[in-house]
Amino acid sequence: MMDPNLLFWKNQRQGFLSRVRIWLDILDPTFLLSSDAEIQKAHASLASGEKLSEKDSHAQTLSLSSVHADSGAVLPLAFRPPALVPITAPVVAATFLPHTHVKHALFWQFLLQSYNAGFSYANRNSSSEQRKAMPSKQFLLMAGTVSCATVAGALPQVLINRLSIRSAGIQTFLRSFLPFPLSTALAFFNVLTVRSEELETGIQVFDFNGNPVGLSKVAAQKAVGETALSRALLFGATALVPDSLVFLLQRLRVIQKTSRLVTPLRAVSVVAVWCFMVPVSFSRFPQLGKIKKEYVEEHLQAAAYGNLLYYHRGL
Repeated sequence: MMDPNLLFWKNQRQGFLSRVRIWLDILDPTFLLSSDAEIQKAHASLASGEKLSEKDSHAQTLSLSSVHADSGAVLPLAFRPPALVPITAPVVAATFLPHTHVKHALFWQFLLQSYNAGFSYANRNSSSEQRKAMPSKQFLLMAGTVSCATVAGALPQVLINRLSIRSAGIQTFLRSFLPFPLSTALAFFNVLTVRSEELETGIQVFDFNGNPVGLSKVAAQKAVGETALSRALLFGATALVPDSLVFLLQRLRVIQKTSRLVTPLRAVSVVAVWCFMVPVSFSRFPQLGKIKKEYVEEHLQAAAYGNLLYYHRGL
C-alpha cells in the first residue's frame, strides 16, 4: 500500500493554489526543531490509521516535511524541505552577486551545486532501491555533476577575467543576461544526472486503490522530467527577475547618485525571489503524479486497476 504521505497527496485537490498553500505549511522552518522520535511517532500514527487530536493536527505536515515518502525513513536534517530556504538563501544571494575573482565565483557555485545535488538525491524516488548505502557509481556521478556545474556556473566570471574583458556592455551581458539561461540549464542538468538511476531502473507505480503495480521507466521519465523542469523554473526565475529589476532601477536618478545601493538591492531581491519561488516551483507539478495506463509498459497495464496509475515525483 501507499505510504501515508503519498495517500495524503492522493486525497488532496490537484489545483496549483491548493498545492502552494500546502507547501507553505510544509516549508515552515520550525519543523526542523522536531526530534526524530517525534517525527517517527507522527508518521507511525498516520500509518496505523489512528485518528489524530486537534492538538496533534500538525502531525501530517510534520510527516510530510520530514519523512521520505518511499522509504518511510526520516530525511537528513539539512535536506528536509523546511531546511531548503534557510540554508540556501544566503548561498544563492552570494552566488548571483557580481564577483571580481574567479575563485570566489567557483566557491559559491560549488556550495550551491553541491547542496542542490544532495537535496535532489535525498528527496528522489527510491522505490526501486533495496540498498541503504550510496553506490560508488552514484557517488562518482554526483561528484562529476557538481564539478561540471560549478565550472559552468562560474563561466561568466571566468570569461571576464581570463579574456580581460573591459567593455561595460559585454560585462553586463555576461553578468546580467547569461546567468539566466545558464542557471536554468544547470538546474535541469543537475536533477537529470543525479536521478538518472531512476530512468534506468524505473519507479514504482500504484493503481487507484494504492496497490503497487510494478516498476515503470515511462513513469520515471515523467517524474524526473517534471522535477527537473520545476528546479529549472526556480533557478531561472531567481537569475532573471533580480537582474531585470536592478537594470530598471539603475535608470532612476536616486540609484545613479547612490550606486552603493545596487549591491544590497540585488542581494535582497535575489533572496526575496528565491523564497517566493521555492513553494511555487514545488507546486508546479503534483507531488503524486498521474499517468494514463495505456502510456506505461504493457506488462503493467494488465495488472492495474482503473485507467490511471500514480507515481511519487520526488523533489
